[in-house]
Amino acid sequence: ESVFFFFKQKTAYGVYQCDWSSDVCSSDLGLGCLVVFGCAQPRSPIGENEQHLIEAATQNDLPTIRHLVKQGTNINAQDTQGRTALLATVEGNHLEGAKVLIAAGADVNVQDDKMDSPLLLAGAEGTLEILKLILQANPDFSLYNRYGGTPLIPACERGHVEVVETLLQTDVNIDHVNNLGWTALLETVILSDGGARHQEIVQLLVDAGADVNIGDFLGITPLQHARRKGFASIVKILESVPTG
Repeated sequence: ESVFFFFKQKTAYGVYQCDWSSDVCSSDLGLGCLVVFGCAQPRSPIGENEQHLIEAATQNDLPTIRHLVKQGTNINAQDTQGRTALLATVEGNHLEGAKVLIAAGADVNVQDDKMDSPLLLAGAEGTLEILKLILQANPDFSLYNRYGGTPLIPACERGHVEVVETLLQTDVNIDHVNNLGWTALLETVILSDGGARHQEIVQLLVDAGADVNIGDFLGITPLQHARRKGFASIVKILESVPTG
């Protein structure tokens, strides 16, 4: 049961570098933010069948998943990490297991102790086919990850072009600002190398109507970041957006 905070004071201009896997974010760039990384809530122990279902989902053991679902096992039970069986299939990119669970009515909005839900994790991990399944189950787009972000933001940062294309056809808020002060467009520029996939994502965001004038906590816009990082192709895309 713990709450972790990260706070970075405003400093001179630099380049953000974040290690999302270890929940550590450091930068030389000015930034004032507070990020809540996780708050574990105590929960009652789950039954033996429920534990076996989550284990089967983790191992992509389809016969066991089907058997336990048919027996009426609680498919939304959470383990000690807050994971449901469905979230375990997303973690492992186990499409068939996810199909069985979603068809049986698995809740696509349950978040674990890291605040990952199936939708949020699928976006971040780029598991496109599972994401499409989840979208058919009408997920809640008002749920945010531990950085206060949507599934679109990490998908953009990690270069998941097809996932970005898919999410842009949903109700996801394209201009949502996370706890770091970044929109999907800002994160695409700040945390990327400016390569081909991120250039394509910037173009997708612009074409979908992303607000190119939203700056970070210091008011630095995506275009200004791109210029300072020497991302000529991204600069060209952003400069092409009409102003006013």
